[in-house]
Amino acid sequence: MPKPLAGIRVIELANFIAGPLAGTLLADMGADVIKVEPPKGDMARATPPNRNGESVSFVALNRNKRSLVLDLKQPQAQEIVRKLAAKSDVLLEAYRPGALDKMGLGASDIKAINPKLIYTSVSGFGQTGPDRRRAGVNLIIEAFSGVLSVTGAPGEMPMRPGVQSADVFGAMFATYATLAGLVGAARHGEGRIADVSLVEASIAAAAWEAAEYLETGKAPQPMGNKHRLTAPYQLFETSDKRYVAIGTPNDGLFVKFMQTLKLDAHLADPRFGSYAKRKANEGALLPLVEPAIRQWKAADLETALSAAGVPCARVNDFQEVFDHPQIVARGVVKDVEHPRLGKMRAVRNPVLFDHGGPDLARHAPMLGEHSEEILKELGYAPADIAALVSSGVTNLGASSSSVAAE
Repeated sequence: MPKPLAGIRVIELANFIAGPLAGTLLADMGADVIKVEPPKGDMARATPPNRNGESVSFVALNRNKRSLVLDLKQPQAQEIVRKLAAKSDVLLEAYRPGALDKMGLGASDIKAINPKLIYTSVSGFGQTGPDRRRAGVNLIIEAFSGVLSVTGAPGEMPMRPGVQSADVFGAMFATYATLAGLVGAARHGEGRIADVSLVEASIAAAAWEAAEYLETGKAPQPMGNKHRLTAPYQLFETSDKRYVAIGTPNDGLFVKFMQTLKLDAHLADPRFGSYAKRKANEGALLPLVEPAIRQWKAADLETALSAAGVPCARVNDFQEVFDHPQIVARGVVKDVEHPRLGKMRAVRNPVLFDHGGPDLARHAPMLGEHSEEILKELGYAPADIAALVSSGVTNLGASSSSVAAE
């Protein structure tokens, strides 16, 4: 059974996380994603951990793609991209705004070749505006967008998120824009140019915080582990020095929570009688709840609250995550084979379809692994490919050896 995006060809011109993750999400769903890399490769190929000369981090972000090496500073390489664009459905790029225009590979140039193509640009600050050329990597985006201003404890230095939030938000919105563009092209025969800013993706993800400021005119402040709108809804320390996340976002759950902690007597307190009152009186509620929770071991508390239907979870490290029966039962980790890394474990796509869903069909490509294959598909003869190699326009991966032998 074909996957949803089978038959869709995507050209990916991107490094590190945001653009490549968007490309991977499309590739997982069956798109033929051609990752165009410079002669030294995507910069993520140099990130640790490494095994047998390959970056495990790169492998995690670039499965199901083909790698084509092109030195885009050379006119012949630019022409190859244009030939690819004529036969593709999407061009996904994460260059600094204006850089591809100088090479004749900007949106207007490519759309002139293929009007139905979706041209998705991912950048730190967007394609327009006074800061459009400003450098923006994940941490800088988190700082600029306001995300760090509400992360961490009050009065302390902001705490950066433990995952690459800005890049991942940007990748999700870039994927969303690309898929919407493909649907529009299929129905209306018209491709679109999508401009996705990592800053704006992070602002959009901060829905409650942005809404609070726009309504009140007051900048939201960091709240540590507390929730902005409800209580109790935070992390609590237990007797074994573990942390448990507990949320009671409605009256019924709050009653069950208090009953489990043997704090039933306080349910009649009018200060805790509603969602809004509990948040307004959080300063009185927490001194009751926290000592009661510190009497429990984390595992026992999680079991008791879960049995009562109260949302909760221990703060797991990644070993505990991957060993958890739920994660094991769902087959979240898959064994894959890589030509250099050998057998390795990888996280599957989080989407499950009833049929034709995403899978780990192809290992992350080695640098230039498919250069020869793709150039042949474009009509280049062996002698032409050999000339491109000798002039430095491309290079061939380990599996592309037939041209060199001729």
